[in-house]
Amino acid sequence: MPAEVMQDLFAYGTLMCADIMRAVSGCPELVGSSGLLRDHHRLCVRGEHYPGLVPCPGACVEGIVYHAVPADAWARLDRFEGDLYVRASVAVELADATIHSIQTYIVRPELTACLEDRVWELEGFLRHGKAEFESAYSGYAAIAPSPGVS
Repeated sequence: MPAEVMQDLFAYGTLMCADIMRAVSGCPELVGSSGLLRDHHRLCVRGEHYPGLVPCPGACVEGIVYHAVPADAWARLDRFEGDLYVRASVAVELADATIHSIQTYIVRPELTACLEDRVWELEGFLRHGKAEFESAYSGYAAIAPSPGVS
């Protein structure tokens, strides 16, 4: 039996909230540490409480790197993120200044018109959008178990 492939995830938006990450990934004990993604920008998605990530020379995005995300969690994460994003490998700088190739979700180039010209901030999300996001976000339906599945 092949060994389970585990990869790291750079979270820059709603998944920075440990409770949302646990619910989405189905992993109650993921370990996270700070990370910095250079040459990218985190912008608000029009009409939503979550951000999108796009390449932008000179910009930096702070986020959380979740280490050793198990293979079965990636299918849940992919469904949660939906069609707006594509999973990609990016170079993230960890707190010890080392650079690692880490998976993240980037807005598909053909869908960048969905983004506002406004930076998304975690503090604002926590104060004004998290509760509404958790009660209304349709991406949760994508990861809900089917009836009869535990």
